[in-house]
Amino acid sequence: MASSAMAQGFGGFTALMPSFSSSNRLQLGFSKHLPEWKGSSIVIRLDASFSQSSNSRKRASKLVTSAVVVKDETATSAATSKTGHELLLFEALREGLDEEMERDPRVCVVGEDVGHYGGSYKVTKGMAEKYGDLRVLDTPIAENSFTGMGVGAAMTGLRPVIEGMNMGFLLLAFNQISNNCGMLHYTSGGQFTIPVVIRGPGGVGRQLGAEHSQRLESYFQSVPGLQMVACSTPYNAKGLMKAAIRSENPVILFEHVLLYNLKEKIPDEEYVCCLEEAEMVRPGADVTILTYSRMRYHVMQAAKTLVNKGYDPEIIDIRSLKPFDLHTIGNSIKKTHRVLIVEECMRTGGIGASLRAAIIENFWDYLDAPIMCLSSQDVPTPYAGTLEDWTVVQPPQIVSAVEQICQ
Repeated sequence: MASSAMAQGFGGFTALMPSFSSSNRLQLGFSKHLPEWKGSSIVIRLDASFSQSSNSRKRASKLVTSAVVVKDETATSAATSKTGHELLLFEALREGLDEEMERDPRVCVVGEDVGHYGGSYKVTKGMAEKYGDLRVLDTPIAENSFTGMGVGAAMTGLRPVIEGMNMGFLLLAFNQISNNCGMLHYTSGGQFTIPVVIRGPGGVGRQLGAEHSQRLESYFQSVPGLQMVACSTPYNAKGLMKAAIRSENPVILFEHVLLYNLKEKIPDEEYVCCLEEAEMVRPGADVTILTYSRMRYHVMQAAKTLVNKGYDPEIIDIRSLKPFDLHTIGNSIKKTHRVLIVEECMRTGGIGASLRAAIIENFWDYLDAPIMCLSSQDVPTPYAGTLEDWTVVQPPQIVSAVEQICQ
């Protein structure tokens, strides 16, 4: 196979970059092979039979063409199962990747130090020994090269998972991600699908400096043909990893460097999350708080204070950064009539700006107050810890914003 020969040509190289240890359908017409997601998750039992965890429900009214997910509000998450095992978030990612590599021999991993070192955050630990050097391929320090190689491998029938070691490094592969990965299905007239997963740590860590604290969600959201999801718990990390690998579209999976050591009990049986569905974290009545990734935990911390003050916030982890789950979001806004967006992305041109525009366009008549958006400051992330905290949204700011909205 051409792809095997291509991989073998790179197999003799190992990455020389020092590793960093952890301190703690968008374009729906692009691919006709997307699975039909109708519930909050799909549970795959050991006998390989498929059963949906919730029945689909027709929408009462059509919201927008991009609101592709119908969420059954009575559905119960598989995460509430009494049986299960505890995993850290990076272990959940590894488990999801391992299960997919066992299930489908076309799945392979490429990136710097992903092989015998086990990845900079140990997501691929032990996989090189299990699957061999051609399926877990160490690459040179050349993000544009191995990302382009991954796109080419996908065109020939493989399903590569590309690790960027740090999301900031993938700026070097922006051409391959935008002009090749995102557009080839369209520009080839549908002759090629690009089932690629691009994943890696990002976000503001603990004094990692500006170049290692990048939030690239805003960089890639305008690229046609890409899907973007952000994991925030071990449960959805594993489920989104598996769903991304099975998707026929290119998917960018954003992980946060400070969430890798987050522990949670997840089901023993196999499950797959929906790539285009938000998660209702806390039902409420007074205000809809939309967030994702690390900011989910800042919001939950603020929610304790808000409840003590008599407020009842509804918290939604949007998870799908492109496309937005406007069905879930819209239903919440129709109930609360107030919206606060909390993100770690930059304020100018960030995910919050796009989300606010979508809400104004679709749900203006349901709003009783202006939409507020709390974002990171438009400055390079400082190295100094105290200054770093000032650039990122903190729980007291969330409390003050809710009080202002609910006046």
